Amino acid sequence: MEEASVIYGKNVTLGQHVSLEPGVRIGDNVTIGNFVVVKSGTQIGDNVQIGDLCVLGKVPFHNKKVALKPSTELNPLVIGDHVKIGSEVVIYRGVTLEYDVLVGDMASIRERVSVGESSIIGRNVIVEPRTVIGRRVTIQTSSYITSDMLIEDQVFIGPCCSTSNDKYMGLGNYKHQGPVIKKHARIGNNATLLPGVIIGEYAVVGAGAVITKDVPEGQTFVGNPGRLLARGGSSIE
Repeated sequence: MEEASVIYGKNVTLGQHVSLEPGVRIGDNVTIGNFVVVKSGTQIGDNVQIGDLCVLGKVPFHNKKVALKPSTELNPLVIGDHVKIGSEVVIYRGVTLEYDVLVGDMASIRERVSVGESSIIGRNVIVEPRTVIGRRVTIQTSSYITSDMLIEDQVFIGPCCSTSNDKYMGLGNYKHQGPVIKKHARIGNNATLLPGVIIGEYAVVGAGAVITKDVPEGQTFVGNPGRLLARGGSSIE
């Protein structure tokens, strides 16, 4: 454990073999589990719980094949008050977790992501770079959240959902744009959202649906490809 230039609050509990790099700031009443690595500059708020075997504040790396590379210096990871982080979680530098966020075991959150107050990032969820997640959002187990997405407040995303941002599937240097999910929308288990689609406020995407076009506000889409099932809760069939 490195002590130099680490700032501790009151009542900090560290597990075995915790590595704290220079510039880390830890608030009051924080518990950090065993074999955790906290990278330089990371800021941890008050009343935070961190499970075993986590890496916090990781710096991304790339090779020649990676299309989107970090262009500027990343800000430190910021973990807000009352955040709870499970075991084996990896969170990159440039992420902000606001008050009362919950991150499940084995989740991965990449750089330049923000997660709003009281949101849940479920077990084994992957969140890619430059995605904004609003307040009181629930993303359930094993969902894949692509880069360049916007997920507004109080959205529900069921288990094993998939999103994409590259309609050319790596063929060229094209703009990447993930889906936009508006407030209070609900996405069922195993649904797939293709690049750039907009899911309107209070819209519903059924389990297993493949969404290739926008879903208007308040409508329910199901099937592959996704088709209209209901408007405002009233079935059209």
